[in-house]
Amino acid sequence: MYKVPRGTKDILPDEQRYWRHLEKEASDLARLYGFLRLDTPVFEDSSLFHRTVGEHTDLIRKETYDFQDRGNDMLTLRPEGTAPICRAYIEHGMQNMPQPVRLFYFCPVFRYDRPQAGRFRQHHQFGIEVIGESDAIVDAEVIHLGWTLLSKLGLKNLKLAINSIGDYEERKAYVSALRDYYGKHVDSLCRDCSYRLEKNPLRLLDCKKEVCQSFQNGAPPSISYLGEESRSHWEELIGYLKALDVDYIIDHRLVRGLDYYTRTVFEIQPSVEGSQSTLLGGGRYDRLIEQLGGKPTPGVGFASGMERLILNMQRDDVLVSGAFGPTYLIATINDAGAKEAMKLASQLRGTGVGVLIGAKGRSLRSQMRNAHSLKIPSVIILGEDEISKGTVVVRNMVSGEQEEIPVEKFLREKTG
Repeated sequence: MYKVPRGTKDILPDEQRYWRHLEKEASDLARLYGFLRLDTPVFEDSSLFHRTVGEHTDLIRKETYDFQDRGNDMLTLRPEGTAPICRAYIEHGMQNMPQPVRLFYFCPVFRYDRPQAGRFRQHHQFGIEVIGESDAIVDAEVIHLGWTLLSKLGLKNLKLAINSIGDYEERKAYVSALRDYYGKHVDSLCRDCSYRLEKNPLRLLDCKKEVCQSFQNGAPPSISYLGEESRSHWEELIGYLKALDVDYIIDHRLVRGLDYYTRTVFEIQPSVEGSQSTLLGGGRYDRLIEQLGGKPTPGVGFASGMERLILNMQRDDVLVSGAFGPTYLIATINDAGAKEAMKLASQLRGTGVGVLIGAKGRSLRSQMRNAHSLKIPSVIILGEDEISKGTVVVRNMVSGEQEEIPVEKFLREKTG
């Protein structure tokens, strides 16, 4: 028997209300902030990610799905959403639009990772990007949008962690300081961190293994290496977050996992023990457009894993309306009833009323049980008597009350 590949899952009908609710809340909120939707292909030229994410990141070294197509082009299933958005920004001349350009997206992403609760090899992201503005007010607005979204979804006990890793030159000085510090503990580091010390020292601060975490608190903070402009940007961000009344903690170990980040980095996490870790994370990437061949253009954004958000919504007992199904089931008895049911259903559906037509060969009792099982609130009965009188019997499946109504009157009431 075939099963879904390891690290993937089917999104079953009972779960769909969470997905549609999340998509609607995220889309509506993004549009309130002036964002427009952009969709990019599920695969891209491999070099797009190798060049921007970083050759020595865990994502590129261990997690991407790379393949050669029949034209001998090297392609990669999208492992993250920002680089494709920036590629599209350059390719379609969006630098000629009024700046900044505000974009949001929903997309599947693919990472060969160890499957666990809330983490899949194919998962889905909602993300936003603001391209073309360097002021810290945009950073604060992006963070505020993310915080507002999680609050609107009903998630509680959240904490916002922020940090600044400086610009490109400041990061070089900071990386040198990290190498000096961790070089004293090289014999005690895990195998991955021994590699990171040489190739990607910032990731030393993000190791989850206990043997390495013991050194993280003593590592030098990146904020100590900020220049005048980066420090001013950081202080302005703090001021804007206070003005927005958004609580935060400064986490000197927060660096994020991709090489293109500069200055602001942030994560929103559940503070409840046992919950999944980062729900939403992002930061500023002021050199990414330039890395892809565009003109120097600042950018900032975030991404959130939709599976992880839904898992935490369910864990927090967030109630989501399940009223996505039909409003009525039309119970039919014979051929004449089936024809009238088709006509009535077409009229109702044409005005946006959801209708399911019962199976003609089943008894009325069986069709009523079917409506109850499907949680359809009302049943319309169309028997021989109703057809001859030009009426319908409408039965409320919750109260058990029913009423006989002329068809024309029923349609006027339900369709306006």
